[in-house]
Amino acid sequence: MDNKEILIKFGERVRLLRKEKKLSQEELSFRANLHRTYIGMIERAEKNITLINIEKIATALNVDIKELFNDKV
Repeated sequence: MDNKEILIKFGERVRLLRKEKKLSQEELSFRANLHRTYIGMIERAEKNITLINIEKIATALNVDIKELFNDKV
């Protein structure tokens, strides 16, 4: 898997979980204490996210970190 592919899969997973929780990007960003545009950039695979921010997003979505990497939908 190349670098871009993992960013795309991660971003798609964040978007899927966010929509399942019926959260807007703005609400997720508020809960994760991250900027709204940053969430959008993650979902569009434009940002290489840090482990700290992965944890913030997982907490905001109320899922285990491993759920963000589970591409079995």
